[in-house]
Amino acid sequence: MKPRIVLDTDTYNEVDDQFALAHLLLSADEIELEAVHAAPFLNSLSTSPEDGMEKSYAEIQRVYEFLLMIPPPPVFRGSRDYLAGPKTPQPSEAASDLVERALRPPADKLVVVAIGACTNVASALLLEPKIAERIEIIWLGGHAPHWPTAREFNLQQDAAAARVLFDSGASLKLLPCYPVASHLLVTVAELEAHLESHGELGAYLTKRVRDYREQFPGQDKEIWDIGATAWAINPKWVRATPMPSPILNEDLTWSADPARHSIEVGLWVNRAEIFRDFFAKVSRALP
Repeated sequence: MKPRIVLDTDTYNEVDDQFALAHLLLSADEIELEAVHAAPFLNSLSTSPEDGMEKSYAEIQRVYEFLLMIPPPPVFRGSRDYLAGPKTPQPSEAASDLVERALRPPADKLVVVAIGACTNVASALLLEPKIAERIEIIWLGGHAPHWPTAREFNLQQDAAAARVLFDSGASLKLLPCYPVASHLLVTVAELEAHLESHGELGAYLTKRVRDYREQFPGQDKEIWDIGATAWAINPKWVRATPMPSPILNEDLTWSADPARHSIEVGLWVNRAEIFRDFFAKVSRALP
């Protein structure tokens, strides 16, 4: 059976979530994308976590419009704010949908790919703790447990939610940003050669990266989030190792306790195969 996937994404936050969402939509032969949840975020592109969530909700719909030939899964609005504490969920359509979807038959685990602040996922775990046995979480957040700090955008947006994930006992695959997802670099020239001419989607994704690079000059750009969705599409593209679930300290550094339950931590991503697969799927869908 193909794995059942729910994507939790702060899609408007940067330029990479759109790649990840499109990759899942174009991978129906490998996975079944059941739903997409809009996650909150707060940075220069939003005025509040709720505004970030609403902009992400609209951006998900925009990506859908570029792929009208593919029946899109339902989209649910997520949390309007971050957790007020480690035991206080933020109820939302997304959290309720995750609980309901995780508990429904069949018995195989629902794979939750989270590529933003994990507020929605943590809220669902707090609302119904027994879903910890029914879901597998792939989260792109923080840095590697051996890194000097865990301080990274997704994690520091809602550190309380991150602690819920690490403490829940749920099956968790952690894809660190540094030094793992940071390997997922593309150049504007590469996108112009392999992506831009393929429909409105290819032109839109290329333009977003080009605009980003004009604002923040450089030779290449990390497409961080495609690493998490790639792990769901083909686990062979990510090399991982089991280790005790890390403890997130108040200063956003890591501590270790060998007695804690085990999670998987990504060590390496096959950058070449991930982008080859993505470019090939876009070119087939949008010749």
